[in-house]
Amino acid sequence: MTRRAGAAIDEAGVIAGYTTYVDLIQDRIKGKEIIATTMKKEVDRVIAAIDAALSGKKCALISSGDPGIYAMAGLVLEICRQKQIPVARTACDPVPENGLRVEVVPGIPALASAASLLGAPLTHDFACISLSDLLTPWDVIEKRIECAAMADFVIVIFNPKSRKRNWQLQKAMEIILKYRDADTPTGIVQNAMRDRQNVSIIPLNGLDTADVDMLTTVIVGNSTSNTYLDFMYTPRGYSEKYDF
Repeated sequence: MTRRAGAAIDEAGVIAGYTTYVDLIQDRIKGKEIIATTMKKEVDRVIAAIDAALSGKKCALISSGDPGIYAMAGLVLEICRQKQIPVARTACDPVPENGLRVEVVPGIPALASAASLLGAPLTHDFACISLSDLLTPWDVIEKRIECAAMADFVIVIFNPKSRKRNWQLQKAMEIILKYRDADTPTGIVQNAMRDRQNVSIIPLNGLDTADVDMLTTVIVGNSTSNTYLDFMYTPRGYSEKYDF
């Protein structure tokens, strides 16, 4: 968590978030009003947070990682646009009548935490793809995987598997294997920077049997990605230009 994110939580009188994420910061939010909802209740949660802010309360809508990456910041703006709620963008702007002030506080995204634990797999171009088809049709996700693999991007996979979604990761692996060697380094990071953290590097063709869940970030290397000792890294291209 960044200092600004921590300060925003401390300053807020209302905390809204997914139940699992609220539980992670229980020690920090004692005595505050809590709006906690389960999976698939994101719209209800965000509307409740907006309503709290419109009533004059300072509300912190929390996400894991960064609020603008597969999280709630976009939904806040989407709902405000749909309901035509006036929004003040900066602390210097006065809050509009019947409106609110929105600050998107940057966080540390899972891809950055996972990459740091693996070594330096994102030193070159990469693409992020979520395998969750709850909001995005699978044919769209499949096309994105195909294009990213064909273009030789390092591929960061979010939401690789859940109890009900247990086939998408194998399909993603099969697509990527059309363009990558079977032994391409693939990083598996569970619970990055949290309790029960687990980090491993496996060959790409072992991805279908890897122990992954919704709290796992998968990073598939590109054609130049390599390993050294317990590290995974992707060269930036220095060795092609310099002698060392």
